[in-house]
Amino acid sequence: MILINLLPHREAARKRRREAFFATLGMAALAGVLICGAVYSWYLAQIENQQGKNDFLKAENTRLDGQIKDIAGLQAEIAALRARQNAVEDLQGNRNLPVYLLSELVKQLPDGVYINSMKQDNQTILLTGVAQSNERVSELLRNLANNSPWLTKPELVEITAGTVTLSPRDQRRVSNFSMRVGLKRASDIKAAGSAATASKPAPGRPNSAAPASPKV
Repeated sequence: MILINLLPHREAARKRRREAFFATLGMAALAGVLICGAVYSWYLAQIENQQGKNDFLKAENTRLDGQIKDIAGLQAEIAALRARQNAVEDLQGNRNLPVYLLSELVKQLPDGVYINSMKQDNQTILLTGVAQSNERVSELLRNLANNSPWLTKPELVEITAGTVTLSPRDQRRVSNFSMRVGLKRASDIKAAGSAATASKPAPGRPNSAAPASPKV
């Protein structure tokens, strides 16, 4: 006996394929949504993590800025204390400058030179006096320029010829002079001494600038 299917099987097959297609499309859409959600969650976690790091760095920068300000304030206080210490040391050192000045003048005055007056303007000393000759004045200039650690840069302002009456019958020709000379501060002497000590080679070490001895 021959069986003949008179049902619309083609429409049923198309319906099954359409249902399978929509089911597959729905599953693909669901999978895409899940993947997008997972990626979004991962990026969101990374952003939150980076934001936490940024907040930590900002807090550390703020703390470091406060420490830097504290250090700057301490450095300013140290500089002010050093300035006051230097001022006190300068005052203590400069207190004896008149003694050094008179002592150096006594040492450096050659025979036949006499000081009539002395005037100080800051660190400049104006000397006026009488000398037996111009050569004596030149010798005084050389002594002040080369032999005194406290006096520096002597400068002859004026020299004129004059006479001195020792008695009614004894008149001698002299040279009236005026000169300027600089008076060093105690801090200048200290700095010069430190520089001289630093420039000396260490004991027991050969001078690098000296030529090597030839080998025999």
